[in-house]
Amino acid sequence: MPHDDLEFRLLSEAVQQWYRYYEVTPDEQCSSTLCNAAIDLFNRGYRTADDVATMLIGTYVGRWATRVNMPISSTIH
Repeated sequence: MPHDDLEFRLLSEAVQQWYRYYEVTPDEQCSSTLCNAAIDLFNRGYRTADDVATMLIGTYVGRWATRVNMPISSTIH
C-alpha cells in the first residue's frame, strides 16, 4: 500500500492520465475502480505514474470498462 505523499501523487497522476486519454469526466465510480486498480498495480511493483497509467489504459478501455465486473488483481497484466 502506498504510504507517503509522493506515492499518492504518483497514483493520482496515473488515474488522471487515464481520464485524459479516454477524455472522460471524472466520477466517483470510475475513480473508485481506477484507484483500487492503481493501488494494486503499485503493490505489484509498478513504480511510475506512466507505468501504472499504461496498465490502467490497457485494462480499462473507456468508462464502460470501469462499470463492468472489476478485474481481480490476478487478471490485470
